Amino acid sequence: MDLGIGELLFIFILALLIFGPKKLPEIGRQIGKFMNEFKRASNDFRAQIEDEVRQLEITETEKRIAPPPPERTVSASATPAAMAAEGTSESPEKHPTASAGVEGA
Repeated sequence: MDLGIGELLFIFILALLIFGPKKLPEIGRQIGKFMNEFKRASNDFRAQIEDEVRQLEITETEKRIAPPPPERTVSASATPAAMAAEGTSESPEKHPTASAGVEGA
């Protein structure tokens, strides 16, 4: 939308006749504030979208670079019954260092 000098002058005279010379500067300020706020909000929105896209690109790159974690296999001897029979329980109340406390304190 390209307005020439003639169109702008016509719009200004029409606004002057409708709103009057006292209200016209106030209306101009309000329009300027609205446009400034709209511009700021659109810039914030654009920055947010760009940040999200950047984060997704970083995540995708990390997925391609990092190898998948090795799958853990559970052997038959790693059952809780087998561990208890061997005396290798991992519960803190049965672990020898859990109840010993800190020495030398």
